[in-house]
Amino acid sequence: MELFITPAIGVVIGLVLGLTGAGGSVFAVPLLIILLQLPMQQASGMALAAVATSALYGSLRNRGSHQILWIPALALGAGGVISAPLGQWLAQQIPELWLLLGFNGLAIIIAARMYVSAIRAPQDARVVRVNPGVYSLQAPLCRLSPSGQFQLRPRCIAGMAIGGLTVGLLSGLFGVGGGFLIVPLLLFLSRIGMSQAVATSLIIIAVISSAGFISYWQMGGTVDTGTLANIAAGGIAGMVLGQWINGKIDHVRKQKIFAVSLVAISIVSLFS
Repeated sequence: MELFITPAIGVVIGLVLGLTGAGGSVFAVPLLIILLQLPMQQASGMALAAVATSALYGSLRNRGSHQILWIPALALGAGGVISAPLGQWLAQQIPELWLLLGFNGLAIIIAARMYVSAIRAPQDARVVRVNPGVYSLQAPLCRLSPSGQFQLRPRCIAGMAIGGLTVGLLSGLFGVGGGFLIVPLLLFLSRIGMSQAVATSLIIIAVISSAGFISYWQMGGTVDTGTLANIAAGGIAGMVLGQWINGKIDHVRKQKIFAVSLVAISIVSLFS
């Protein structure tokens, strides 16, 4: 039975990651807990690997399209690589119940944000990672200057690095890719469109999730390579499936359904 369950989990992870503009990878941990009965820390480690694989595939699809903004990607990614190991270390110090409670609290916050965003900004729900659209590239200019102008200055890069540190810490601690923070952070710090923020978030998620998984593995985390390979392959298939169905669905309704589903599976994972 597990031979069929693990690729299916990967498909769901890739599909949700690909069909959301912010958030989605947070589905991975509760699915692994519920369906494979994994402990929280092992589920978070496996989720990081699955999300990293799916995000890397999505990033490769966008290569050369001028959608990825490399300076914000490198700044946020570097911060995340530094702090993800710390998040993994903290996860080993916290009792599993408290870790699971913290994760579910975070999941509910993400779900609420997704639902409210679908109501207030329905146009953004149509911008998804499997097909972020094509926009003319403008220089990423930070909005942290005293005059209020968008300027790329050291403190702007520092702001992105601090954001990356926060995302990496949460990624290592809970096994989430961090897209729910990366996209709003890019929109806040840079004068870019939603499409560019979503496309850039994929490479950042791939880098930070990879750092979190490597840290999990180096700290003695259990890795079932067969299960991981099945989930990773399913994740890529989910991204491909998301690309195929992208133009055939109501994205606002989709985002609301994802939000409600996230709350439901988080509650089930807590009691499982």
